[in-house]
Amino acid sequence: MTTQRPINQKRHYLALSGGIGGAKLVLGLSHLLQENLYVVANTGDDFIHWGLHISPDLDTVMYTLAGLNNADMGWGLADESWNCLAAMKQLNQDSWFQLGDRDLATHLTRSHLLAEGHSLSAVMDILRRQFAIKSRLIPMSDDPVRTQVNLKNGQTLPFQQYFVREKCIPEVRSFSFIGSATATPSVAFLEALHDPALAGIIVCPSNPFVSIDPILSLPGLIQELKNSPAPVIAVSPIVAGQALKGPSAKIMQELGWPQTATRVAQHYATFIDGFILDQQDAALQSAIEQEVCKVQVAQTVMKSLDDRIHLAKICLDFAQTLLRTKDTP
Repeated sequence: MTTQRPINQKRHYLALSGGIGGAKLVLGLSHLLQENLYVVANTGDDFIHWGLHISPDLDTVMYTLAGLNNADMGWGLADESWNCLAAMKQLNQDSWFQLGDRDLATHLTRSHLLAEGHSLSAVMDILRRQFAIKSRLIPMSDDPVRTQVNLKNGQTLPFQQYFVREKCIPEVRSFSFIGSATATPSVAFLEALHDPALAGIIVCPSNPFVSIDPILSLPGLIQELKNSPAPVIAVSPIVAGQALKGPSAKIMQELGWPQTATRVAQHYATFIDGFILDQQDAALQSAIEQEVCKVQVAQTVMKSLDDRIHLAKICLDFAQTLLRTKDTP
């Protein structure tokens, strides 16, 4: 693979991302944009475990951008060891959420800095610099917002217990985002949104319900996206009726939604200007364009770094096309 030169050096782009699926596209974008990329990650998954503040989506994106992620599992660090986890099991402590020894250093550092009074935004900026990441990595909010899963059996579970401990098996009725009504987007998030050099906002192919919706739940955020002079593009996380990673398709079925990319586009219809559809779903293009917005058909399945960069380039080119449309009186 040839080295890619950064493009649009005077333009900034903002990506909204969850964990594994979103991180793939974020990596491609970072190769093209470097310091001109701002990544806002979901913090609805954050929780306290073993007394430590865990930020799963932020860390997945961070490790991916640093080239240190465990590509096989999709989360955590490569070449990890599990001595602490084994010792905690011997002490009869909760072990359903697996924390590796090297990964623990991140959580210890974050928790220590938060206890000293640093905001989560400041902590993530410190960490991404320590990992030599040029792109900005921003939590959606410095206020606590926690995703709660409301099950059809009447129970409620914190997201990580549903996702990891219960392996997404219980049937979902709805989701709640505890604390979002009084939370505000982080200062860096708002600064990125209001930057006059912002040329595009990209909603990554993350789970719409538990990765993107917590971000959208912040008061005034959808209106901010609608009002932005920069075009907003969403990349479908559903290909041929299936989620490439995670429980998106299962959740759609349990909520009574069609398991299609069209339904995802409709979910974002109030604020997106463009939608990127996988080539396997090209037949849906006309209907989405009639009902929602302009569509770009592309290969969205990212198996290699080249795939990630290629899709990122398509996103940026599409944003430029839509930006010219927005600039036209």
